[in-house]
Amino acid sequence: MNYAANRLSLVSTSAAAVVSQNARALKAAGHDIVDLGLGQPDFDTPSHIIEAAHAAALRGETRYTPTAGTIELRNAVCQKFARDNGLTFEPEQIIVSTGAKQVIFNAFMATLEPQQDVLLCAPYFGVYEGIVTVLGGRARALPCAAADGFRLTPEALRQAISPNTRWLLLNSPSNPAGAVYSREQLVALGEVLAEHPHVLIMSDEIYEHILFDGRSFHSFASACPSLADRVLTVNGVSKAYAMTGWRIGYAGGAEPLIRAMTKVQSQITSGTCSVSQAAAVAALNGPQEEVARYNAAYERRRNVIVERVRRIDGLTLDPPQGAFYAFIGCAALVGRTTPEGTLINTDADLVDYFLHHVGVAAVPGSAYELSPFFRLSTATSEASINKAMDRIEEAVAKLQG
Repeated sequence: MNYAANRLSLVSTSAAAVVSQNARALKAAGHDIVDLGLGQPDFDTPSHIIEAAHAAALRGETRYTPTAGTIELRNAVCQKFARDNGLTFEPEQIIVSTGAKQVIFNAFMATLEPQQDVLLCAPYFGVYEGIVTVLGGRARALPCAAADGFRLTPEALRQAISPNTRWLLLNSPSNPAGAVYSREQLVALGEVLAEHPHVLIMSDEIYEHILFDGRSFHSFASACPSLADRVLTVNGVSKAYAMTGWRIGYAGGAEPLIRAMTKVQSQITSGTCSVSQAAAVAALNGPQEEVARYNAAYERRRNVIVERVRRIDGLTLDPPQGAFYAFIGCAALVGRTTPEGTLINTDADLVDYFLHHVGVAAVPGSAYELSPFFRLSTATSEASINKAMDRIEEAVAKLQG
């Protein structure tokens, strides 16, 4: 019997999740694996956040919450948007969900008609495409070349928009390339979007606090205030505060859009974990020193991996500007053969070679709709990064051709 609906045949499990599952299986079988596949901070959640959750549980805050989120957390999100992004929201314009993925799912479920287009800037987080596809929309990849800093240009955007376009999804800093848009670059995109009032804009800003080389972050809605009623600003506490397992994402947008998303959420989860919401209040309202400490560590790790890649003939890496990934070019290795005589035809072949021959788990660029590249997560220790790069250097040196 086939238990899965036909629509599930159109999507696959997250590539990073599959890579980490394979890495765990090999570890369980006794292999020495360095897993740089999953983008998850290796830091512990700050203690004041854990204490806030504990106190909430002791106070009996363990019941259902309002579908859109507790008023305490929605107020904290409003204050965060005002403090960090210069954006003004009322609680009715905020939704809290079980992670940023659910925010994105809710938005597309609430707004997408069958076969409407969502424009995605490739390379992009593969879950974006999966959500669009399973909901009956059409994900359209807009290749963003390394020469353009993996950023969408106004010219490419203008050519891509059609009467069928429903959304443009931007991600800055981006997963997997670490691309960051300046205010001027966002304004230039906004000028194109102003010509097309039927297009909504989703700005995924989950990595906003992970920036390198003294860069400043600019929220799309702040850079383009005339478009604010068409912008959904998506964020969460998972990356900045090392809270991936707490599962809290949030968004701010036009009240009618938030109402529609809340209706969707009411049919799926009813709301978000009460104790996690109390923790998120503490994260947003509390001391921010740990966020800065984490960012400094990610920058040091970024510098390590950039230097290591420079030493390996056949690999390229422009220094990521933010987030905690390295999207490494490997075009020069395609067409070479392994010591066993297996041809490397794709970046997927290369990461399979890394995993099974030297025990390094990476994600192929094809999972992000831009090849030939592979992604390594730098959300791990410098020792693990150096160990992985030692092995990759060894593996590349053994390729022939």
